[in-house]
Amino acid sequence: MKNPNAPKSQPFRPAQHTEQQLITAILDGTYPPGSSLPAERMLAEQFGVTRPTIREALQRLANEGWISIRHGKATEVNDFWQTGGLRLLGTLVKYGEHLPESLILHLLDFRIIMLPPVAVYAVQHAPEKIREHLAGRHNLLQTAEAYTDFDWEFQLLLAKRAGNPIFPLILNDFKSVFTTMGRFYFSHATGRKASANYYEAFAAALDHPERIEQVVRDAMSASIAIWKQINPAIINPETKEKTDATMERMGR
Repeated sequence: MKNPNAPKSQPFRPAQHTEQQLITAILDGTYPPGSSLPAERMLAEQFGVTRPTIREALQRLANEGWISIRHGKATEVNDFWQTGGLRLLGTLVKYGEHLPESLILHLLDFRIIMLPPVAVYAVQHAPEKIREHLAGRHNLLQTAEAYTDFDWEFQLLLAKRAGNPIFPLILNDFKSVFTTMGRFYFSHATGRKASANYYEAFAAALDHPERIEQVVRDAMSASIAIWKQINPAIINPETKEKTDATMERMGR
């Protein structure tokens, strides 16, 4: 997923660069699950680094569940969906430009599961803090950067105020990919309009807490439909109709 609006990343150190190249090769199918990586010597020549650098990168990937290092045998690529954990996910989302579209949609689906109940808990614990943040919507600049920052801070506020310290720990791992996705998503007026409607609906629902979960769920569903519409890589003929219907329900 290449995004011209993505923030420029800092140069990688050799082991980080090698790690990124290996993860990219796993994600793009060069080394699919069940396959074997080339020997250290060949990888060192391929990436133009030393063998100790290769060993450091491989050890990192093994610790996170990407690969299994077997002494005396070839290093095997794991089915990382089955062997990885939050550390692996945290690494994975650092490379937003390399994420397959299916993973973006899985992340958005996960947000529908996670965020609505988190929002309910947050409203129960800190409604005034949420109201204070949402007041900033009236002065929000119509730029991708402004909406990305405001939306991320809103999600993080909900996670922090939900009363469970695990929620922000999970969400923090998504900051990199959210920034990459957000700057693309909010560069489109449709995305900004949908979120503006969401903030208005959420602010109104603060006086009717029983509506919060549905407000958040509808907004998350709309974001998936809009993402499919604005991203040519996953567009399909039914997307625009579904997006328009969702936006209509949200009061476009």
